Amino acid sequence: MVPVISFIGWHNSGKTTLASQVVAHLKAKGYKVAVIKSTKERGLAVEAPQTDTAVYRRVGADRVALSAPDQLLIRSNPPALDLRSLAHRFFFEMDLVIAEGFKHAAQVDKIEVRRDPDSPLLRDQVAGVVAVVTDLPLTGGMVFRLDQSRELADYVETRLLAGCNAPAARIALTVDGRSVALPESLRRQLTETLLTLLNPVQPAGQEGTMELRIQWSRSPTSAPR
Repeated sequence: MVPVISFIGWHNSGKTTLASQVVAHLKAKGYKVAVIKSTKERGLAVEAPQTDTAVYRRVGADRVALSAPDQLLIRSNPPALDLRSLAHRFFFEMDLVIAEGFKHAAQVDKIEVRRDPDSPLLRDQVAGVVAVVTDLPLTGGMVFRLDQSRELADYVETRLLAGCNAPAARIALTVDGRSVALPESLRRQLTETLLTLLNPVQPAGQEGTMELRIQWSRSPTSAPR
């Protein structure tokens, strides 16, 4: 599963500034990095109401995509997925997903950004905080200064990205966006079989992503008599 780390902190703590600097450092190292940002705001106007895509959304389309020469924009109803499943479903081919917010996300490493000395320390309130970035006095645990974005990027690389550039196939099973563990023997067998199928269609030495999607309908079993 693609690794995820989230930047958390109180309002105006500088999460976006620091996280974007870390993204830039990791991109310079050659990693593929995606970002997921959470917000509590509703009714955000990402497009004017008179656009064609807005018309489709108003009449009830569940998902609307706009394909342009320079980007692909997709609007959809929010999936009922936790952060790790969300990252795995939509950013599987990435080396790392950096999130902003999601302070209560389970099984996700978090970096707290702290500026206000009067705000409670989040690492004492939520699970998974592996480092705090602050210029305020603080002892215990991993601590970085606010101007140490490069050192923080190195820490993230060491913690989450060691070996991710190894020339091995990455394979995973998801059901409705949620990860399902695969036995190692089955993982190896599937990898070998699927990579063999690539031989006629993709030259050796090239990198790519294979998608195999199965849609099914499971009928409820009859009640025992």
